[in-house]
Amino acid sequence: MSAWKQIALSIAIVLAAFVGWASFFPGAQEILARWGIDWAYAATPAADGNTTQSTRQGQGRGIQPTIVVTAPVGSATINDRLQAIGTGRANATVTVNPYTSGRLTEFLVQSGARVEKGQVLARLDSDTEEIALERAKIARDDAAAKVERFRALRASSTATAVQLTEAELALRNADLSIHDAQVALERRSIIAPIAGVVGILPIEAGNYVTSQSAVATIDDRSSILVDFWAPERFASAVKIGTELQARSLANPNEAFTGSISAVDNRIDAKSRTLWVQAKIANPADSLRAGMSFQVTMRFPGDTYPAVSPLAIQWGADGAFIWAVEDGKAKRVPVRIVQRNTEDVLVDAPITSGDIVVTEGVQSVREGSDVRIAGSEAPQGPETGGS
Repeated sequence: MSAWKQIALSIAIVLAAFVGWASFFPGAQEILARWGIDWAYAATPAADGNTTQSTRQGQGRGIQPTIVVTAPVGSATINDRLQAIGTGRANATVTVNPYTSGRLTEFLVQSGARVEKGQVLARLDSDTEEIALERAKIARDDAAAKVERFRALRASSTATAVQLTEAELALRNADLSIHDAQVALERRSIIAPIAGVVGILPIEAGNYVTSQSAVATIDDRSSILVDFWAPERFASAVKIGTELQARSLANPNEAFTGSISAVDNRIDAKSRTLWVQAKIANPADSLRAGMSFQVTMRFPGDTYPAVSPLAIQWGADGAFIWAVEDGKAKRVPVRIVQRNTEDVLVDAPITSGDIVVTEGVQSVREGSDVRIAGSEAPQGPETGGS
């Protein structure tokens, strides 16, 4: 192949590549416009027949405004959301132990029973304590009789005041002995320290127990405490009383409303998280200690301008929109913050109520006249011949 044919072929390939770049590369039209090349806009298909006709009549009547569809700028607030997995536990849990050692003679409750505070759960053998109480009562009666006798003798000056005082002191000690024996006998009964539900009983009647033996566990499930850990960036936002929503992972369709009941006073240095405790009401007794929960908290975030997704365009410098000011198009660069179903939150020098182009953007360029579809065209004298 001769040299001139190779040169011609190379020029044709370069021109084809340039046309393809100008036609399909985002932002190519804006770059060409900055270079002073306006043919790309003229070659772009117009939004409708009226725009095409106005383009063809450019030399005879002057450049006509581009017809576009617009939408006002709104505003929306980003809701910062915290989600964490927590573990539930009872509002209060007590492991019941006997005060003293002895043989467990009987249980008065069963596993799963609901008990009240002070209710007797079980009893230990108490023969020795009952005998001690009877002896204390006998000693007390004898001391009381001596006091009465010394008082009568004191009235006739037969007994001294010292003897009467000693007899009264013996009576007071006998009363204390009775009280001591009564306490020892009462402690042979194992009572519930809180109201709640009894768990599975770990031992049976007839076993020998000590003060270290766990006789029963009681859970107060009137409310459930959920422990979870929040990232440190939420440390200043999480406060006692803040409402939250919790869903059991076993039944995610049911949501429970609760509030923060306690917040730790420091950030864990290893995990960089904050220990938070929430309280959830459990009136139906459907929740249990040990359940896992997904905790959700929402915090108000920053407010940004919201535009239609159709208004977002892309160029060589990134995303931008066409704003309409005094009937002219203005290219405004934007930073996309969040994409939603109906709008896009952007960071840009625009405010709520500003007008942006959503349709017809292909024929818009910087500083060009635009007319909103449906509005009346401006009236003016014709500059060309008929």
